[in-house]
Amino acid sequence: MKQVLQYARTGEIAVLDVPAPKAAPGGVVVRIAASLVSAGTERASSEFARKGLLQKAKARPDLVREVLNKVRRDGILSAASAVQSRLDQPSALGYSSAGTVVEVGEGISDIHVGDRVACAGAGHAVHAEFAYVPRLLVAKFLEGRDISFEEAAFTTVGAVALHGIRTAGVNLGDTVAVLGLGLLGQLTVQALKAAGCRVLGMDISSARAALAAQMGADAVASSEAEFRDLGLRHTQGYGVDSVLITAETPSSGPVNLAAEVARDRAVITAVGTVGMELERKLYYGKELDFRISRSYGPGRYDEAYEQKGRDYPIGYVRWTETRNMEAFLALLGERKLDLRPLITHRFAVQEAARAYDVITGKTPGPSLGVLITYPGLTEVSRRLMLEPKLAANSRADNLVSVGVLGAGSFAVSTLLPAMRRTAGVQFAGICANQGSHAHHAARKFGFQYCATEETQVLADSGVNTVVIATRHHLHARQVIAALQAGKHVFCEKPLCLGEEELAAIVRAHQSADSSLKLMVGFNRRFAPMVVRMKSFLRELQGPVVLHYRINAGPLPPGHWTLDAEQGGGRILGEVCHFIDLLSFLCGAAPVEVETRPLSSGQEDESVAIALRFKDGSQGTVSYLVNGDRAFSKERIEAIGSGAAAVLEDFRRLELVRHGRKQTVRSYLRQDKGHRAEWAEFARSIQSGGAAPIPFPEIVTSTLATLRAMDSRRSGTPTPVDPAPLLNHRY
Repeated sequence: MKQVLQYARTGEIAVLDVPAPKAAPGGVVVRIAASLVSAGTERASSEFARKGLLQKAKARPDLVREVLNKVRRDGILSAASAVQSRLDQPSALGYSSAGTVVEVGEGISDIHVGDRVACAGAGHAVHAEFAYVPRLLVAKFLEGRDISFEEAAFTTVGAVALHGIRTAGVNLGDTVAVLGLGLLGQLTVQALKAAGCRVLGMDISSARAALAAQMGADAVASSEAEFRDLGLRHTQGYGVDSVLITAETPSSGPVNLAAEVARDRAVITAVGTVGMELERKLYYGKELDFRISRSYGPGRYDEAYEQKGRDYPIGYVRWTETRNMEAFLALLGERKLDLRPLITHRFAVQEAARAYDVITGKTPGPSLGVLITYPGLTEVSRRLMLEPKLAANSRADNLVSVGVLGAGSFAVSTLLPAMRRTAGVQFAGICANQGSHAHHAARKFGFQYCATEETQVLADSGVNTVVIATRHHLHARQVIAALQAGKHVFCEKPLCLGEEELAAIVRAHQSADSSLKLMVGFNRRFAPMVVRMKSFLRELQGPVVLHYRINAGPLPPGHWTLDAEQGGGRILGEVCHFIDLLSFLCGAAPVEVETRPLSSGQEDESVAIALRFKDGSQGTVSYLVNGDRAFSKERIEAIGSGAAAVLEDFRRLELVRHGRKQTVRSYLRQDKGHRAEWAEFARSIQSGGAAPIPFPEIVTSTLATLRAMDSRRSGTPTPVDPAPLLNHRY
């Protein structure tokens, strides 16, 4: 299918062929007929992407600070590689579209194939021939109502207008001023008239002001002085009951002009993106109520609502974003809105770049509603060949022919570069939920094909090794499926999120061909400085004491890693790394774990974990999410038998013994062992030798992490005994 993408480095708009999406549980796949190009949101992102690096830095000083902190912590080459990877990733454009449902995911009973729907949401209602959209970001057309796809493509912006009106608390008969008569303002004017309000409009463009008058506004102005006069003349001198600011400007002029035309104790609502330096005297003198309308209604930015389909009960939340979309479609069906005069441009998807030239002003002339249309002839295809595919029998026996599941930021920035530099590794296919991500990774790293359906990789006879880099809740199922398909498996940590899943993996491993390798991405074991530290500790007599401090820093609220269902939380997702590394360094399995949280709140995953190992060694993992990112991230100390070793951020290693100190430094980059890890894994497949990490150690480290979670809940030390799992014959 064709999809419109934008490259962050240059701002270039590209229309590429990518695999079509697959319906996941809780969502539908829609064949798009028309999508709306936002003259506000998309223009702003397009203009930012077209800035040079210096201009981007000036516009986003917060990102500059992040990069500088990464340079200090990880080295300039590591930071440069991360920035390069981020800039290379194209972004999907679009968030308002309409079309016909062609596939329905599990758990959806009220939408069927053939239904005509409007779609919303960045990353879902994209400019593409097909789109996967979660259920609550879809609104069905009313039965028996004549609504065109072009009209319905405005639904998301229409929902923004309706939510702005509801946020303002507008009542029947109110006099409402609308500042800014672009597309959002024009829709707001019409919706207010449908609600029985008197509407005054203002825009510095006289043409847009005239259009608003044509579409029903009671009076319009194109200058501030004229608008002040309107506000008094049409309210007997009291001022308007409410002001909706639908302009887009960094200036605070609109919010203060709104205060001038408002009556005592009126409501002023910012719907568009405007400056908000309020003149206190104006707002204080009239005791004005200033509000901000957030997107298209309750549910927006709520992961549980949008992605998991957990609706808000109508008795408690009458107008969610979905119900706002449905209300807008109802107004269209009842012919209370007329969108035809708002459509100024139409472009076929192949010419989508011209649409962005229009909204950014590169192509001169007025514009409002800019639509992208789709011919509707493309068949659903979830696999796209990029290079001639080699037959299975044409491959050299010692090649590691890789199929990858997942093309997220870690896979693209860290894992795939390490794999590409590994001798004997051949890239066959890569699969991701978003076809654009799979396509980008496939092009960048030279895969033969990209796909959006994992069976394309698992059933490929030309693939002998499956790499799993998906979200954590998928790992166990995909590991088992790959083993059952007769593939070697490399799974990014964690291996699984529960003990039942771990037992199922052990069963699958026991049942699989004994020559198959199962590897988990415990890459820190293979870091050059860790290998040297391990060699140093091996020479010591007796147990050691190890302390691992991780200054992990907070994740943004709503990050998928924090989600108990998808990510399992940061202890399961990340601390498994550190438990495994301490086990590796002391050369003994953990036998007991005790976890003490820094607070009782489940949302704070800062913990201190005490570990007792089989050889008598003791270890602590201090995993902290409440530190400062400018401080070093990881520090490991090991002390015993008159010696000490300290590793700081995988860039500085100190070895102290008999009064002598050795120091090893890496000034330019971190090396956490990803490349060496893959070299060892590939070598084990090619030679038929032992796996780089013995399977019992993988199981033990995973079980110890699960027991750390158990201890956090119980508040008591918890034994770690993998024998029942490993020795049971299933």
